Amino acid sequence: MSHPREIAPGATYMITRRVLRRHLLFRPDAAITQLLVYALAVSARRFDIKVHALCAMSTHLHLVVTDVNGVLPRFLQFFHRIVALGTKVLRAWEGPVWDHEATSVVRLLTRAAVVEKIAYVLANPVAAGLVRHAYEWPGAKVDVEELGRGALRAARPQAYLDPENPQWPKEVTLPLALPPAVEQDSIDDFRRDVAAELKDQEAQAHAALHQQGRRFLGAERVSKLSPHERVTSFEALRDRNPTFAVGREQGDAWRIAGAAVRAFRASYRAALERWRAGVRSVVFPVGTWWMRTFHGASVTDLGLTV
Repeated sequence: MSHPREIAPGATYMITRRVLRRHLLFRPDAAITQLLVYALAVSARRFDIKVHALCAMSTHLHLVVTDVNGVLPRFLQFFHRIVALGTKVLRAWEGPVWDHEATSVVRLLTRAAVVEKIAYVLANPVAAGLVRHAYEWPGAKVDVEELGRGALRAARPQAYLDPENPQWPKEVTLPLALPPAVEQDSIDDFRRDVAAELKDQEAQAHAALHQQGRRFLGAERVSKLSPHERVTSFEALRDRNPTFAVGREQGDAWRIAGAAVRAFRASYRAALERWRAGVRSVVFPVGTWWMRTFHGASVTDLGLTV
């Protein structure tokens, strides 16, 4: 049984979803970029998801978002379905698009975590040895100077989406929001902090490639790869699926957050055991999503009452 996940209104997350067997289905080109941006904009507006950062790699997607109303699973289901069906049409692809592993959803609990993970998302093409600097990546992405003030725009893709259906507008615009953790800070300071972290991560990637005797592939060559090819380089098995991040040098924040996760899981499982025993009056901890949404279970505002 997988661990229950707390879905909290107002929480900020880094989200990662991978393509099946590391195929290059999201190879950056105009058509796939249009699909990804359009699908994200429509999905975010539908579920009131605030988007902070995006980087679409050839084999996976990274997002940093805030879930205003605690409906993240609904958003992900809708967004990933549009992307998958549109990709199947654009790439003439049969079979699944997404990897069979669950989507990685990491809750960002501090400003430091938000800064570090946004920089990580933006630096991904550099860390992968594809381009020397993040701004050179030709795929769907957000640049540092756009954080909290830019916007993603796309016309409706011709593939898959019905132009007669009103849920698919002709054009969409998605303003990029500032994460709640930094709204009270100086916006310029926030962007400078992300830029500094991004610069550090790029430098680390440069050093790693130099040590390995490798060169950056370059945006032009990346864009010419076949989307049906696969990445065949070694990739360590994903033996960890983190639930949260607090950032570096945050004192006791990691210990406190870990204790809160364990308490939620213990409370949830105790409630679920009673539910399975037929006690329908049991109250699940705040943040319970599946049982509340699909079974109408009661949820407390006190967190640990069962």
